[in-house]
Amino acid sequence: MRIIIAGGSGLIGRELILLLLQAKDEVLILSRNPSTIDGLPPEVKAIQWDGKIVGDWAHQLNSCDAVVNLVGENLSGKGYFPRRWSEDRKSLLLRSRVDAGNVLTKAIEQAQVKPSVFIQASGINYYGTQQQKTLTEEDGSGNDFLANLGKDWEASTLPIEAMGVRRAVIRNGIVLSTQGGALPSIVLPYHLFVGGPLGNGRQVYSWIHIYDEANAIQFLIRNSQCNGVYNLTAPNPVTNNEFGRTIARVINRPHYFPIPAFAMQLAFGEVAMTVLEGLHATPKKLLDQGFVFKFDHLEDALRDLLKRSSSK
Repeated sequence: MRIIIAGGSGLIGRELILLLLQAKDEVLILSRNPSTIDGLPPEVKAIQWDGKIVGDWAHQLNSCDAVVNLVGENLSGKGYFPRRWSEDRKSLLLRSRVDAGNVLTKAIEQAQVKPSVFIQASGINYYGTQQQKTLTEEDGSGNDFLANLGKDWEASTLPIEAMGVRRAVIRNGIVLSTQGGALPSIVLPYHLFVGGPLGNGRQVYSWIHIYDEANAIQFLIRNSQCNGVYNLTAPNPVTNNEFGRTIARVINRPHYFPIPAFAMQLAFGEVAMTVLEGLHATPKKLLDQGFVFKFDHLEDALRDLLKRSSSK
């Protein structure tokens, strides 16, 4: 297959590229700054776009089988500590997602030969703060900032379905990788011997190993019966307290130093809610359609990631 990944140089995109190349697929990525990308396999072609305007890049859609849209500014920013959500930053989070979705929709509308499948990224924060409920793909949306962000993100490519293109929306949980995302920030206090629960520790973390994340996307690309919304989370979520205890057990560190919710809110503002509020989302549709997780329990996932990282 010939597959185009918008946002392919990010955390999920890089893992997906490796799996697709193993399967002998041809992979192209859309990037705002192709010349600055490090570490891409030489077989991968990076094509410049601005994520806003249909340009020369769009002719590549005429000869591709699948498009994966992973574009979206990181919710917490770069580095170990999250950036506060000012109004300008909230606008950036929204525009980075919606602009890319809109322009990909317009480019596919203009394409003479359309791709057979389109994968649209989203997040389980779409469901809002329904902490006391086990959430499946059939549950409705919330009405806070992150929920509305997810709704707008998903809606940006909804018109593609009316063009006869199969579309699958992936609502990602906490994607675990030592190369980025939330895990390095969560593990750091444990390496410093000050790890412990955040807030009350009872909030549920719906997580997924980076390998299963990429493999699930590949599964959705290749299976023509897969369409609509999919929760990309492992089948066994855990509380924040259980998550921390598992990290401590895997890297042989204590788990005893709690951080009160008010302290995190004071330090980081509204963005602290991404770790203080949890969601119990389950991958019902993936499991119903036969997807098999390699890492369905947290300790196995962390041992794979953290032990592999420490051996480098």
